[in-house]
Amino acid sequence: MGKQFKEISGKLKQFIEVQKIFFVGTAASEGTINISPKGIDSFRVISGSRVVWLNLTGSGNETAAHLLKDDRMTIMFCSFDNNPLILRLYRKASIYHPRDPEYAELIQLFEENTGSRQVISMQIDLVQTSCGFGVPLMESSTTRETLNTWADKKGVEGIEEYWIEKNQESIDGFPTNILPIE
Repeated sequence: MGKQFKEISGKLKQFIEVQKIFFVGTAASEGTINISPKGIDSFRVISGSRVVWLNLTGSGNETAAHLLKDDRMTIMFCSFDNNPLILRLYRKASIYHPRDPEYAELIQLFEENTGSRQVISMQIDLVQTSCGFGVPLMESSTTRETLNTWADKKGVEGIEEYWIEKNQESIDGFPTNILPIE
């Protein structure tokens, strides 16, 4: 049933590339544990031991706050089609903001997106698969464009204003460092 690997194989990379959704789990040593669903074309496998994903502006910024306190992260993919599989990636992540030199390099891996907030890089040391037999069969009808439309309507300045209003702290009051420290 379940298997463990040191890195992402070619077959698992292909599995990741066709998934429409993934889930990110983070936690600080105290406070709320966060699990976020992610979609849109926002995930890249860089190598067998490194992945990056584009964190888009949303209602909260829990992942960023947690990674500043504790860099552990789990990413989970699960198949909803006829080939059941659950895939988890474990280890440490780094978060890069538009002001960081690494961001300028990594953002090039993704299509331009007004809502781009951070790029998160994860160095993997454990890959785990399990059967996925309990995951329901579901069809994806289309990609939801609501988040991108909302960000485009706000524009870059509106998104930055939103960061000031809604994305500077986690729900537990931890800072996210979304804006440059002055």
